[in-house]
Amino acid sequence: MANPAPDNPPDTPLPQRIAAWLCWAVALLFFTGLWHYYVTGGRGPTLLAVAMVPAAVALVYLNDARRGELYPLLGAWGGLIAATIYAGIAGAAGLYLVVQFEALRIERVGIFTATDLAAGGAIIALILEYTRRKYLPVFLVNVALVLYAVFGQHVPGLFRHGGVSWQGVVGAASLDMSTGAFDRLAQLGLTLIGSFILVLAAMQAFDVIGSILKGSGRLATRSPRLLPQAAVVGSFGVAAVSGSGAANAATTGSATIPALIRAGFPPVRAAAVETASSIGGQLMPPLMGIAAFMMADFLGVSYFDVVARGFAPAIIYFLGVSLAVYLLAARFQKRLEAPDTPPLAAMDWVNLAAYLAALAALIWLMGIERWPAETAAQRVFVVLIIGLGALFLLDRWRRRDWAWRQLVRPFGRTIHGFALTTSELTILLATLGVLTAMFDITGVPTRVGILVMDLAQVHLVLMVLVAFAFGYIVGMGLPVAPTYIIVAVVIGPHMIRAGIDPWVVHFFAFFVAVFGELSPPTSVTAAVTSRIAGSPFVATMMAALTLCVPLLLMTAAVFTRPQLVVEVGGAQLGAFVIVGLGTAATIVALQARLHPRRGIDITLRLGLALLAVAALLHPDATVAAIFAGCIAIALLAAMASARARPVPPRMHTDAQG
Repeated sequence: MANPAPDNPPDTPLPQRIAAWLCWAVALLFFTGLWHYYVTGGRGPTLLAVAMVPAAVALVYLNDARRGELYPLLGAWGGLIAATIYAGIAGAAGLYLVVQFEALRIERVGIFTATDLAAGGAIIALILEYTRRKYLPVFLVNVALVLYAVFGQHVPGLFRHGGVSWQGVVGAASLDMSTGAFDRLAQLGLTLIGSFILVLAAMQAFDVIGSILKGSGRLATRSPRLLPQAAVVGSFGVAAVSGSGAANAATTGSATIPALIRAGFPPVRAAAVETASSIGGQLMPPLMGIAAFMMADFLGVSYFDVVARGFAPAIIYFLGVSLAVYLLAARFQKRLEAPDTPPLAAMDWVNLAAYLAALAALIWLMGIERWPAETAAQRVFVVLIIGLGALFLLDRWRRRDWAWRQLVRPFGRTIHGFALTTSELTILLATLGVLTAMFDITGVPTRVGILVMDLAQVHLVLMVLVAFAFGYIVGMGLPVAPTYIIVAVVIGPHMIRAGIDPWVVHFFAFFVAVFGELSPPTSVTAAVTSRIAGSPFVATMMAALTLCVPLLLMTAAVFTRPQLVVEVGGAQLGAFVIVGLGTAATIVALQARLHPRRGIDITLRLGLALLAVAALLHPDATVAAIFAGCIAIALLAAMASARARPVPPRMHTDAQG
C-alpha cells in the first residue's frame, strides 16, 4: 500500500506541505469519481479510464513532490513546480479527451487532428516519464518496442515489418482507446482491482495489517521453536494482501529478519526465509500479485473461478516453505526463552476478526451467492468501513479522546491510501497497455508464435522449456503483473493452440511471473532482505532458491498434474496430494539430514528425490499416486528415525550459513 496519509511534521518544508494538500485534494476527487462510478456505472469503463488515468498521473506526481522524491536535484520548490506543471498538463489533456470522447471514437478514428495527438501524446509522455523513474525495466522495454514499431523496416529476418508512423504510435497508445493506455488493463485497475483495493485500504488505515503481524508474533510466545514459523505466517499473510513481495519484505522483514538472526539463523538463511515468504504471498488469493484479475479477464471467466483454483498451489507452496524452515530451525536455532511479546489488545482481536470475516464474506458472496466480484468487494468495503469506524469511534469515546485529527485520521487514510495505491497501479497497467499496443501493431506475438509452434512440432517439452526461458528473461527486473501479461499475450495463445489447456497455460505464465521476483541475477525481493540482514546478495538469492523449490516444481507439475488448476473438487484434491507429497519429499531431500553417516545420508536423500521426480512428472496418474504413497511411507519412516536418534550438539557456527 502507498503511504496513506498527508500528515506532515511541523518542520516539513512549505513546498512539501503545499504538495501534500494538493495531493489530498486530487486524491479526494479521484476517490469521489471512482465511488460515483461504482454506485452508478457512469457511462462505461472506457470513459472512466479516459477521465481517471490523467487524474492518476496528476496524483502520483504530486505525491512524489509531497515526499520530496520528484527530481531531488531541483529542491523542494523545483519538485513542487514540476509536479504542478505535470498535473496541469495531465488535467488539461484529460479534460480535452473527455470532452472529445465521442468524436474520437466515432468521427475521427484514424484521422486524428494535431490537437488530438498533442493531448494523447502528453498523457503517454507523462506516463512513460513516471515509469522511467519507478519501473525502469518496463520503461526500457516500452521504448525499445516504440522504436521497433517506427523503424521496423530496418530490422532483418523474421521480425522485419513495414514500420509505423509516429502518429500511428501515438494513436495506438492512446487515442484509439481499443488499445493502449485507456484499454482494458487500465480499466481493470480502476474497476475490479480498485474495488478490492478499497477493502485493503480500509484494513491498512485501521491497522488490521499490524494486528496480523502481532498475532503471528504471539505464536512464538507459546514456544521459541514457533518463532521461525511465526515469521513465515506473518510475512506470508501480509504479502497476500500487499500486492508486492519487495514491499512486504521491506516492512515485515525489518522485524522478522532480526528476530530470526537472534534465534540463531545465519543472516543469509534469515534473509532467505523472509524472501521466500514474501514471494509466496504473491501466490495467495485474494490478490495473487493482481494476476488473478487479469487472468479472469484473459480467460473470460469470473474472478472467483481463478481464486478457487489458486488456493491449492498457494497452500502447497506455503506448506513447502514451512517444512523447509522447520528443518532449518532444527539445524540452526538456539535454545531461547520464549520472547516477551505483549498480549493482543481488544482492537487487535477486533481487527483479526474483521480480516477473517472480510475474506469469508468475499468467498461467500462470490462463490455461493455468485455476485460479481466488484459488487462483492464494494459491499464488503461498506460494511468494513462502517463496522471498523464505529468500533474505532467507540474506543475513542471510551478513552475520552475527542481530538478531531485523531477521529478523522483512519477515514482520511482510507481515502488517501486507496487513491494513491489505485493510481500507482493504474499507471503501471496503462504502461503495460502501451506495451501490448506496440505488440499488436508490430505483430510480435505472431512472429514469436511461429517459432513456438515450430518447437511444438518437435516436442511439447521443448516448447515449454523455451516458454519458461522467455518468461525468465522477461521477468528479470519486472514485477509479477508485467511478466504475466507479456507471457500470456506473446506465448499463451500459441501454447493453447498446441493443445494445452488454457488454465494450465495461464497458471504456468503466472508461476513464471512470480518466479521473476526471485530470478537471478535481479531479484528485487532478495536485494531488500539481504540489505536488512547485512548478508551477501548472491548468497541470499541462492539460499532463497532452495526454499522456493515448491514454485519451480509446480511450474513443471502443472503440465503433468493439470487437475491441480483445471478442476475444482475431487480431481484437484488428488493432484494436490500427489504434488504436495512430491514437494515435501524434495524439501526433505534438500534440507534434512536422514542419517549420521554422510554416504548413507546422501543415498537416502537421492532416493527420496528420485521418488519425488517420479510422482511429480510421471504422465500416468495411477503410477504417480503409487510413487506418492511410497513417499508418504518414506517420510513417516524418516520422522520415526529422527525421533529415535539422539539430537547431536549444535556445531554450525558459520555466520553466513
